[in-house]
Amino acid sequence: MSTKLPIILIDNGHGEETPGKRSPDASKGLVESPYYFREYAWARRCAQGIADVLYFDGYDARLLVPEENDVPLEERTNRIKSFCRKYGTQNVIVISIHNNAAKSDQKWHDARGLAIYTSPGKTKSDTLATCIYEEAVKELTKRTYGHPYGNTFSPEDGKQKPIRSDWSDGDPDYEAAFWMLKQHPATSVLVEHMFQDTKKDVAWLKSPEGLGSCIHLNVEGIERYINEYWNK
Repeated sequence: MSTKLPIILIDNGHGEETPGKRSPDASKGLVESPYYFREYAWARRCAQGIADVLYFDGYDARLLVPEENDVPLEERTNRIKSFCRKYGTQNVIVISIHNNAAKSDQKWHDARGLAIYTSPGKTKSDTLATCIYEEAVKELTKRTYGHPYGNTFSPEDGKQKPIRSDWSDGDPDYEAAFWMLKQHPATSVLVEHMFQDTKKDVAWLKSPEGLGSCIHLNVEGIERYINEYWNK
């Protein structure tokens, strides 16, 4: 049984009935397409993988939303607040797992890469985000991100990069007042794992290596943050 603090809550985004949040081929009901992709299902596989590895490593990691349905944002943050009251705000970490989309037009696009978000302002969340970002740089530049059968970006990918960043405030994460980052007091980040409306990203996310890489970079970033910065 895991005994180590902090409590690590893995939030798997959205639910089975959430509108949108899927690839263009999934929107068309093309179940047999190699590009059929639904965010809620992938996020749950990724979140479960992260929680399992952390638990195996001795940490108290839990799924915030074990349900398949889309638990409302207010209920999600109420659950986080409950953990904060029970264990102390400083002892709760939240990682929200998502996939990005270039647009909401249900068409294919070419945007690519992973991005990490925190709430506006400087908090411990920025340090956690930087730890995950730096592990993502290590993981995604050595792996076959881009396509399950290739190890580099193609020339047609242009300026696309494996990891997106915004260094305008001195660190690599993007800042946004997302509900899951702003409406509770815990240290938290939201990770957008590639784009569900880009075929190359969908192919990679659906591959065993792609899922494994996403699990690995999150686990490494979380454990590094705990070992080097948590409660210091």
